[in-house]
Amino acid sequence: MKTKLLLAIFLCLLPLRSLPAQTLDEIIKKSIDARGGIDKIRAVQSERINGRVSFSQGFEGTLVLELKRPHKLYSEIIVNGQKVLRVYDGKAAGWTVNPFSENQDAVEMSADELKGMPDESDLDGPLVDYKTKGSQVELAGKEDASGKTVYRLKITGKSGEVRSYLIDGSTFLTTKWEGIRKVGDQDLPWECTLSDYREVQGLKFPFRIDQGSPGTEYKQTLSIEKVEINPKIDESHFAKPAVSKAPAAAAPAASKP
Repeated sequence: MKTKLLLAIFLCLLPLRSLPAQTLDEIIKKSIDARGGIDKIRAVQSERINGRVSFSQGFEGTLVLELKRPHKLYSEIIVNGQKVLRVYDGKAAGWTVNPFSENQDAVEMSADELKGMPDESDLDGPLVDYKTKGSQVELAGKEDASGKTVYRLKITGKSGEVRSYLIDGSTFLTTKWEGIRKVGDQDLPWECTLSDYREVQGLKFPFRIDQGSPGTEYKQTLSIEKVEINPKIDESHFAKPAVSKAPAAAAPAASKP
């Protein structure tokens, strides 16, 4: 009986012993190294991602996302032949074009949208130079996720936005982030799961991204087909879009990338 009891205690301790204790600084460094290392990350001046996006209502489309230092962003989703655009000039101006809405002009982003654009357009990710960016990072704990040990980091950005990032305890790649996203006039809980990591020029990228708001119709899956490092991107992509008028189309329930 005593032997069985000791064996049971030993087995219970195995998961705790399988991963050594990690400090916050160690987790951040290992996460950055897992992506390819700080030097390779900083060497990226521009990035272009091509893929396909599918929505829970059955709509599908293609995606082009372009990022360029400092903080410039161009996002294009084509659904049913209609092009949805989001553009940020890297400074203080941004525009959206939604052919599924009543106003099909290039609409200036609201103050709330602009507040989050520096984070959204950040080529480096939230952990690189987070103190310089004015962010705060806390190690919120270690937990189990689908049989894997993950570290939960709570990141509070300069804008005040709070997100939790789950870092795989073995690979130190980000597997998921959780936060709040504004959809229309609603602030909804949002989850983004990152998987199918692949190496591109020495850097790791998730080639599948599943995101949405739990318990709602807002769900979408991005399947990345190609990642280009340091492509040449025309500066006009980050200026106010010129819009050609077209008949309004039926909108997918979630068209924001």
